[in-house]
Amino acid sequence: MSNNKKNEQLEQFKTDDHGKKMTTNQGLKISEDEFSLKAGTRGPTLMEDFHFREKMTHFDHERIPERVVHARGYAAHGEFECYESMKEYTKADFLSEKGKKTPVFVRFSTVQGSKGSAELARDVRGFATKFYTDEGNYDLVGNNMPVFFIQDAIKFPDVVHAVKPEPHNEIPQAASAHDTFWDFVANNQESAHHALWLLSDRAIPRSFRMMEGFGVHTFRFVNTEGKGSFVKFHWKPKLGVHSVVWDEAQKINGKNPDFHRQDLYEAIDSGNYPEWELGVQIVPEEDEFKFDFDLLDPTKLIPEEDVPVKIIGKMTLNRNVDNVFAETEQVAFHPGHVVPGIDFTNDPLLQGRLFSYTDTQLIRLGGPNFHELPINRPVCPFFNNQRDGYGRQTINVGQVNYHKNSLANNTPEPALPTEGGFEHYQEKVEGRKVRARSDSFKDHFSQATLFWRSLSDVEKQHAIEALSFELGMCKEKSVRQQVVDMYANVHLDLAQPVARNIGVDVPQEGVTGDGKQSPALSQENSSKLPDTRKVAVLVAEGFDASVIKVVDEMQKQGLEPAYVGEMLGPIKAADGTEVEVEKTFLTGASVLFDAVYVAGGEQADEAFNKKVEEYVQEAFEHYKLVAALTDEAAIMDKLDIRNATGVLIDDKVNKGFAKEFAVLAAKHRFWDRNLQAG
Repeated sequence: MSNNKKNEQLEQFKTDDHGKKMTTNQGLKISEDEFSLKAGTRGPTLMEDFHFREKMTHFDHERIPERVVHARGYAAHGEFECYESMKEYTKADFLSEKGKKTPVFVRFSTVQGSKGSAELARDVRGFATKFYTDEGNYDLVGNNMPVFFIQDAIKFPDVVHAVKPEPHNEIPQAASAHDTFWDFVANNQESAHHALWLLSDRAIPRSFRMMEGFGVHTFRFVNTEGKGSFVKFHWKPKLGVHSVVWDEAQKINGKNPDFHRQDLYEAIDSGNYPEWELGVQIVPEEDEFKFDFDLLDPTKLIPEEDVPVKIIGKMTLNRNVDNVFAETEQVAFHPGHVVPGIDFTNDPLLQGRLFSYTDTQLIRLGGPNFHELPINRPVCPFFNNQRDGYGRQTINVGQVNYHKNSLANNTPEPALPTEGGFEHYQEKVEGRKVRARSDSFKDHFSQATLFWRSLSDVEKQHAIEALSFELGMCKEKSVRQQVVDMYANVHLDLAQPVARNIGVDVPQEGVTGDGKQSPALSQENSSKLPDTRKVAVLVAEGFDASVIKVVDEMQKQGLEPAYVGEMLGPIKAADGTEVEVEKTFLTGASVLFDAVYVAGGEQADEAFNKKVEEYVQEAFEHYKLVAALTDEAAIMDKLDIRNATGVLIDDKVNKGFAKEFAVLAAKHRFWDRNLQAG
């Protein structure tokens, strides 16, 4: 077929929606596209909402075969250990006794990029955990940020369409820095809070191992007496919460687009098993309305200072996958995979996810039997009257495949709650059928302001720079102006400098001054350990042999030093001792390490010294710890950084140098270099 005929064929299928009235795919005009149909403004979403189901079904089936969102992911196996019995709050068996262990499978992911995109994109990170409990699989499907962009699931296709590459040119990949995303945020201002998290350092984590995880929604615990409590889930990394800087992220994407997955794989492979503690915020039902926000609003969080996080267990990832496709790609998560003692609330985003996830798996994994894939199979046996379908692996025997029956003595039969049968929480529900949102969902800015005020000065500056970059990439000035005007409702200290940076009118009215803070929201208040921090040890032939002892001591302190030189292979110290160069300046760039130690060597030539200078300069500009032997300290003088914070000189007299180095490496970054530069 010629190109002209092909173009003519395609022409009849083109459509321009501009200026048209919205309809369903059947042509029915739609009067409301903002809210799902509910039983009362705070009630559950109704199954008869054909518009929501059509919209969500179409969205769920838009990509084949990779996930519509969270396509770029990596996973590992591990176990969860319960610290104490939670029977007072929940009858979930895996939380029933101290020391009880449950196998888990965890998948981390970026949200917006395709499966082949780089991992250091500015993005939300998925944090999905499958617990293989004795009562069936329980999936805690969350993110590394505690809130979400939208309040109602009917808007989920819209926010993802907006953040994905723009449809007319498929640009940009794995980036929110474009017109359609920020146009969505400006015109759907419930997104203001989560978008600010996206602008924070949380969006460019140092490692999966250094991310918090959140269940996002308010769920329910239910105990054996049927008493319910509201609950928010938190994963707290033992290594603390740490990020990279934006320039570093961009360079890492070029040097190693698999940086996060490689970091996780190598940590587990070397026995440095990542750990997170599971925490819960529990709210008695009678306190549902005591807050100045709605617990059912997924764009809101509960400040930890108001409801402390109770630590109830620890998760350890201790085994890499054997086959990425069979496990990581075929794993099917679903927030509706629950066990007795864990139930839902009427959060309208959660309600929609309960439909969407199963629908998505049907298209991705070929049919209704995705639960039979090895990675998805529960560890406990399962029995029901479901048969046939794509990918069926179970060979059911017998003639009965229905309930009720007499031919098989009416088996399999439902289990009573006392026998472990799941029983939905008996919440009273009443209200008129409406497409509306509760008035208690209408505050879109106060928690964004809380988050802003809780950030350190450095984190605030990073957010200003991030928003300046994101909006600076938007072509439409009207979009840039709308977003700046919106963020004036969060704080003028954010909106005004961004406005000046991107050439729009500077808002004069908005939120100013100090107010309530939540210190737990700042990464600067996170725990800091030297464990698994990677150190580049720069060496040339004839380096001082004392460096080898320092490297050994670094390892004892929990650091991971690696020799970096001009060529791979063995290299000799001045006394003839050989070590192995593991990375070169080409393959071991400074952005791939957390700290730098310059050892040099007798045969270091001008070219080597030039590379070392550039290496140290880049690490210093990324606020990292840099150190050198006394003999190599001239490099620090040449760069005029000897007296800056986070610069250490090894005089070979201090036997505690490696320990001092580890203490400084644990600080992560030395942000006060900004002040010194000023």
